[in-house]
Amino acid sequence: MTQDHIRNFCIIAHIDHGKSTLADRMLEMTDTVQQRDMKSQLLDSMELEREKGITIKLAPVRMKYKEHELNLIDTPGHVDFSYEVSRSLQACEGAILVVDASQGIQAQTLANVYLAMAADLTIIPVLNKIDLPAADVPKVSAEIINLLGCDESDILKISAKTGDGVPEVLDAVVQRIAPPSGKIDEPTRALIFDSYFDDYRGVILYVRVFDGEIKKGDTIEMLATDAHGLALEVGALSPSMKSSESLKTGEIGYIVTNLRTTREARVGDTVTVKRRHAAAPLPGYKLVRPFVYAGFFPVSNDDYQSLKDAIEKLSLSDSALQFEPENSPVLGFGVRIGFLGLLHLDIIRERLEREYNLDLVVTNPSTDYQVIMNSGEELDIKSASDLPDVTKVETIKEPWIKGEIVVPSTYIGSVIQLIVGKRGIQKNLSYIDERALISFEAPLANLLTDFYDQLKSVTSGYGSFNYELDDYRAEDLVRVDFYVAGEMIDALSVMAHRSEAASLGRETVKKLKDVIPRQSFQVALQAAIGGRFIAREDLSAYRKDVTSGLYGGDVSRKKKVLAKQAKGKKRMKRFGKVDIPSEAFMVMLKRD
Repeated sequence: MTQDHIRNFCIIAHIDHGKSTLADRMLEMTDTVQQRDMKSQLLDSMELEREKGITIKLAPVRMKYKEHELNLIDTPGHVDFSYEVSRSLQACEGAILVVDASQGIQAQTLANVYLAMAADLTIIPVLNKIDLPAADVPKVSAEIINLLGCDESDILKISAKTGDGVPEVLDAVVQRIAPPSGKIDEPTRALIFDSYFDDYRGVILYVRVFDGEIKKGDTIEMLATDAHGLALEVGALSPSMKSSESLKTGEIGYIVTNLRTTREARVGDTVTVKRRHAAAPLPGYKLVRPFVYAGFFPVSNDDYQSLKDAIEKLSLSDSALQFEPENSPVLGFGVRIGFLGLLHLDIIRERLEREYNLDLVVTNPSTDYQVIMNSGEELDIKSASDLPDVTKVETIKEPWIKGEIVVPSTYIGSVIQLIVGKRGIQKNLSYIDERALISFEAPLANLLTDFYDQLKSVTSGYGSFNYELDDYRAEDLVRVDFYVAGEMIDALSVMAHRSEAASLGRETVKKLKDVIPRQSFQVALQAAIGGRFIAREDLSAYRKDVTSGLYGGDVSRKKKVLAKQAKGKKRMKRFGKVDIPSEAFMVMLKRD
């Protein structure tokens, strides 16, 4: 196919605005997929994606329409995967912006529009779900015009579910989006916008060729990781793999390689070939750094090796996943894993439990902290239990984020209160018709556990939230430790701001009191900063009525039996062990 007949585009939208449904209709209307093979959310191949109704892994597909080759990339909508979205936007010349006619513009819509504008893409605005009774077409059209500065006539009004208006979207792709502008006689450069590990074929790369061509059998090289391999097969996805002799300039397709792991071919890297070697990589590559960490421990220590093997297999196809072994006196051997965000954590946990049949204890998620020692040495700690002796520490820095919340104007007060309650700083307030856009900065650790849920409850479900990592700031941070029956449980330790430490300690010991079962002796649950206890709750002992067999007689008989029981309880308290259930380690995530 000649370059001027190729169109590369992606679909961007907030979660649940109809991205995957629109992709389904396009596949049907271009006869890419036979009617008998059609199912809803066809490009969402993972069982989890179909269950949660969200796109987790992006998927490219090639369609033929009116003698044109249309390459579509279906991108994830969640903030955790924004780097993947930014890379797939780099592989395109245009983007279809889908907005739900009943919900209007949301935070992720804005974030993706800014990414598309930064990549200098042609944006085609599409108003979806116009057939819903709650759809407000004039109002949402005004919001889009406000955001993009386009004309009313540029906005396409469709219903992806029924297929109404979808042919006009395909026509707009052909007419409005520019063809690719690479040169076939230049040294070969192709952008990796996704890679995954296939158990039978090895690492498979999804690429967009910018210059030159990649042929079957070529020796390939990644310019950022310096990894070498062979292009065992090249071709396009429609949506199943169809091999061809080569991938030419402007085309999007796949390369089956002989690489062992996706770490050798990360998203954003540039592929070149030995026979037409390029010196300069394509711009914009960065190493994705996880900033949410959690400890994963098997319920039975016999499963430790199975857990390690399962995580290694998952990390083959997820280059953002970073892990290291961890040992806890209470939980035994486990693995500390780094994630891109809480959704990423949730997905990995579910996959480990479902695909590998593992019973897991997951500790409270935390972020990483930069510790500067008195000697000037810098440490990066991923867990509160790794904090060195505080007398040797000069400052502790924690990550802050820049966030944006889009809410109806009536909820502004409660949202700002929520931000301030999380030690956040409100920076800006602007309006998009009847909606307010609140920009703020806040420490990431305070938003990790239940910020999103609280936002949804204070805005009656209308608030949407988007964020990006900003920088590390020195704060007055302390480590809060928790003791059960006088024994410190390192897996429960958390970092907190000194002003919040006392209330956090009190709340956590109260939650622990609900979770830890009562014993035959009294158990003290305590929170401490260093050597000073700041909160305490007592689990009262089970008490057998030892005086029930005594009838009448002197009261001293009763006292004697009770004293004997008290003595036994005292001895039991000295030697007794408290069995801590796995729910206790997720106590920070427990809703009030």
